[in-house]
Amino acid sequence: MPERLHVLALVSLVVAAACAALIALDIALGRRQRMAIMNLVWPITALYAGPLGLWAYARIGRAPKHGGHGHPGERPFAQSVMLAASHCGSGCTLGDLTAESLLLAVPFTLFGSALLTGWTLDFVFAFVIGIAFQYFTIKPMGEMSAREALLAALKADTLSLVSWQVGMYGWMAIATFGLFDGALDKAGPVFWFMMQIAMLAGFATACPVNAWLLKRGIKHPM
Repeated sequence: MPERLHVLALVSLVVAAACAALIALDIALGRRQRMAIMNLVWPITALYAGPLGLWAYARIGRAPKHGGHGHPGERPFAQSVMLAASHCGSGCTLGDLTAESLLLAVPFTLFGSALLTGWTLDFVFAFVIGIAFQYFTIKPMGEMSAREALLAALKADTLSLVSWQVGMYGWMAIATFGLFDGALDKAGPVFWFMMQIAMLAGFATACPVNAWLLKRGIKHPM
């Protein structure tokens, strides 16, 4: 592994963690989001987007102190798409990080392949946590039963979650087989740097799907 890449990976991870901490601190000091789940979404977004995530938070996400944003319909459509993709992606990101950390702490193999094991767990964790994020967005908005809110969350976010994971898997396949010839160590910073890039790829593939979902009224602006 080139030393410069190792250093770049460390810098990227440290900067992203600092950006996430700054956002979390700002929210904790009184700038709570109108939707409570976004108090988690913004710091998680910064974990992979780093300064881009911090800029987006400052530009479109930072709430007035002890207040909240206006009606979501007031946002430009492009911002609504970005927020919807970020909301979906934060659940995927948390799921992917949890699954990969679990495999790092307790290595095991399914289907005779470590890679398929990781990707399977990534999808399961990302799907479950992503739907939970959508559920806790929908449930407080209306008088739905838990079952109705869960079905609405599945309807709103399943395609978005799948599209995000497609982008994430696509980049990790390129990194694993094309760039590093299968030699990516989960214990090293380069693997996690590649995961940061994979999340950005997931964001890119999720945005068109979220635009379609919003236009069709399947998802609602945030």
